[in-house]
Amino acid sequence: MSADPTELKVKKEYPTKGIAFCLATLPGTKRVFYGSSDFKVYEIDFAAEKPESKPLEGTGHESYVTGLVRAGKYLVSGSYDGQLIWWDTETKKQIRAVKGHDLWIRNLVVTPDGTRIASVADDMVGKIWDAESGKLLHTLVDHKPETPNHYPSMLYAVAVSADGKLLATGDKVGHIVVWEISTGKKLEEYEAPGLYTWDPTARRHSIGGLRSLAFSADGKFLAAGGIGKIGNVDHLDGPARVEIFDRSQKKHIKMVEDKKLKGLVEKIAFHPSGNWYVIAGGDHNGFVKFYETTSGKMLHEDKAPMHVHDFTLNEGFDSLISAGHGKIALFEFKEVQPVEAQKPVA
Repeated sequence: MSADPTELKVKKEYPTKGIAFCLATLPGTKRVFYGSSDFKVYEIDFAAEKPESKPLEGTGHESYVTGLVRAGKYLVSGSYDGQLIWWDTETKKQIRAVKGHDLWIRNLVVTPDGTRIASVADDMVGKIWDAESGKLLHTLVDHKPETPNHYPSMLYAVAVSADGKLLATGDKVGHIVVWEISTGKKLEEYEAPGLYTWDPTARRHSIGGLRSLAFSADGKFLAAGGIGKIGNVDHLDGPARVEIFDRSQKKHIKMVEDKKLKGLVEKIAFHPSGNWYVIAGGDHNGFVKFYETTSGKMLHEDKAPMHVHDFTLNEGFDSLISAGHGKIALFEFKEVQPVEAQKPVA
């Protein structure tokens, strides 16, 4: 059986304490961890009769928790306070805290083998860490600290390739860099300026920005998500926008925008086949959408019960767990049964 991206429905919703900015799951269980706007990391066990949020034990963060990954037996969180904190997933206690960045940490990713963690922050550098020891291995410097209009930039997005060899980072003005994880060497760069809006009249500041990145499973495609031209700043009144780059040709191949369900594309994930990808985000409301990779054709879109900040697809690609404004929501795909060959009529 395989997931049908044209059929999706909300199965369950769970209230969270504060805004859930990021989440991580434990494979083979129904345990979900999320980082919150109240500075804490929580766990929800969906296997419980009455699931409820329970905070992990420790000193914890001093600001929003905006990045969360699972690396082996550890959970690692990143925050606007610049700290990275290691947690034991079994004891649920804090075991290590490291000063990671000088400004707000925006996101974290982990390599598929769980040995390396990458962080990005508004000090405009990416960093690669040893997941076991917490040792800093590489500092990635390329993103400019200011926008072309001389306002502070932000480094929102980071993604890791399925083979664990490559990292991509993307900033507010749409500058994207692909790095080699083992050496920290810069390999490629791309530009997605359509994800950046400069407002010289109403606000005199830059808004929007590239918010998400994802590699296809084979590494051929790189997707960048955010928001298109913004009209009403206060309501994120701009189309959800995705740019697709073909890394084999080193060029941009597709741009898709949707003005029906608007807002920021906060997360992107490719199906292992590479044929389609899913995005989620929102404005004051939320959305989940599916597109064909090469044609850009929308396969399906639906409202989410909240603005979605993060999501994860399970191992079988038949369900999606999302985190956002005041909720954790579980979506399920319709499963497509393989067509059996018809027997000849006697």
